[in-house]
Amino acid sequence: MHLELDEGSFLVRLARMSIVSFFTNREILEIKPPYPKLEEKSGAFVTLNTYPEGELRGCIGFPEPIYPLYKAVVRAALAAAFEDPRFPPLSEDEIDRVTIEVSVLTPPERIDTMVSRREELPELIVVGKHGLIVRRNRFSGLLLPQVAVEYSWSPEEFLDQTCIKAWMRPGCWLSEGTEVYRFSALIFTEESPNGKVVIRELG
Repeated sequence: MHLELDEGSFLVRLARMSIVSFFTNREILEIKPPYPKLEEKSGAFVTLNTYPEGELRGCIGFPEPIYPLYKAVVRAALAAAFEDPRFPPLSEDEIDRVTIEVSVLTPPERIDTMVSRREELPELIVVGKHGLIVRRNRFSGLLLPQVAVEYSWSPEEFLDQTCIKAWMRPGCWLSEGTEVYRFSALIFTEESPNGKVVIRELG
């Protein structure tokens, strides 16, 4: 799904409003978007980062297009703020000390079925463009495209780290029975808490 900057800016503001509203009313924000495109179903993740340190404070979302985009952002924002098991719930005085980033995802595309040998999988992954999902039985892990860029990973390292995220051993992507998916993301982020929203370029 292609979005313009004003549409992405609305999603980032919506994510922030959802968290603030929950602090105030303990209710999930209900608001109809002014852009019809945001009512289409799409995967989305919301990431919270401390400001100005830029350290991760929460990140949760929906890889599959199961919700209208604006509803996915509302739910993901609340989950990132209050339900990420890696962090304590966000406190009300923290909301003005985090930046919010919304990643709008393309539908996951399975790629382990596209190669004759699993060793060829890294050739189908472009760091800075693709995010990854690995799944095997009840284990599943996802890493957004920006993560591989932030850590300067090679495609092989990116695959290994996604395995680790899924609580599996590095190299699990080489094993038959492990499903590997790639996706792309359009990323909108605040430059400062409640500040200007820009499109984040990873290249």
